[in-house]
Amino acid sequence: MDNIGRHGVRQRRNPWSEIGLNISLSAPIRPGKRYTYKFHLTTEEGTIWWHAHSGWARATVHGMIIVYPIHGAHYPFPKPYSEVPIILGEWWKKDVMEIPGNANKTGGEPLLSDAYTINGQPGDLYPCSKQDTFKITVEQGKTYLLRIVSAVMDENLFFSIAKHKLILLGTDGCYTKPFKTDHIMITPGQSMDVLLQANQPPSLYYMAARSYSSAFGAHFDTTTTTAIVQYRQSYDPTPLPFFPLLKNHAMVPLVKGSQLVLITSAFVIPLSIDVLRAYYYGIHDVFKEDFPINPPRKFDYTGKKLPENLLVPEFGTRVVVLEYNAGVELILQGTNVLASDNHPIHLHGYSFYVVGWGFGNFDPIKDPLRYNLVDPPEETTVGIPNNGWVAFVKNLVLCVVDALPSRATPELGDGYGVHS
Repeated sequence: MDNIGRHGVRQRRNPWSEIGLNISLSAPIRPGKRYTYKFHLTTEEGTIWWHAHSGWARATVHGMIIVYPIHGAHYPFPKPYSEVPIILGEWWKKDVMEIPGNANKTGGEPLLSDAYTINGQPGDLYPCSKQDTFKITVEQGKTYLLRIVSAVMDENLFFSIAKHKLILLGTDGCYTKPFKTDHIMITPGQSMDVLLQANQPPSLYYMAARSYSSAFGAHFDTTTTTAIVQYRQSYDPTPLPFFPLLKNHAMVPLVKGSQLVLITSAFVIPLSIDVLRAYYYGIHDVFKEDFPINPPRKFDYTGKKLPENLLVPEFGTRVVVLEYNAGVELILQGTNVLASDNHPIHLHGYSFYVVGWGFGNFDPIKDPLRYNLVDPPEETTVGIPNNGWVAFVKNLVLCVVDALPSRATPELGDGYGVHS
């Protein structure tokens, strides 16, 4: 059985088409059966994607969705000369579908990938991929739109092109205020629209990606994947490509703060019927409407010596029911339970505005004063900083907050509060 999730597609008034976690919103597609997805593209524009949602099928079953401006409309930036789809992925020598099950049996972390990939190829640092390394041929003076999706399972990636600046234009099918950078950091599940200006002397330049890992003591794939940006010109002999100054994995500082509140709750997937149909038809005993609006437990999120009882969450199928089009502020707090990490969170079916983020414990008095309420970026996937927090706001119709895999399973201590 499997189902399909679409990162960046808004599910207005058709939430049954946004399957999300297995059977949490609707039933998976059973073997030998078919299901027709119908959805409307409304405000989306840019690069989004789809993927399988059962186990680790997402590692290999995925694809890109490109939404162009409507006829007669234009990009909010100069039209690029050409565009290049780029999917960042992983490759294993083992069967990926067996990885999560084996990790659960041993209690250890999942098997690390043997390579990262750019459009299916590890790159010419690997003899097996040297002949098939992905290449882009560019013309000097032209501008190219890179449509980048991270289908990587666990790790955040740094991405850069040697001697070139990147201009970030949008994330998750939403345009953002453009800014220029030497590199981007993209989380699992994110998509980005980036401009590349071919303004360097004609030569060959590596496009490269490697992991950003902030979890102390956790293992991760340390390899580097490459592609080649080649300027259109005759070369004799062919020069060696320039390599970008990619950042290595980084540790962010631990910043301690005041006592805060935390929910440690694990969602239990119903087995008999999905939550949406149970709610719609008034079927009882499938879920409870007692998800706390305000977190009930208090302790130092980012403390070094946290009590062992925090390792065991409460289990239940619990929801909070909101009024249609209610304004919601959601605070997501990273913790130091087990191991802190930069943890991606995805909102199924809806986008949100990231109004604030920071390291350490969220201060409900001081931190909201620093919110960006003027031009916050609109996203559907965001990374919670290592031992830090993220605040976002949205008018909601129906959504599911999905903690994307980080070291195989979501951190039990990730806390969040809802304010409506």
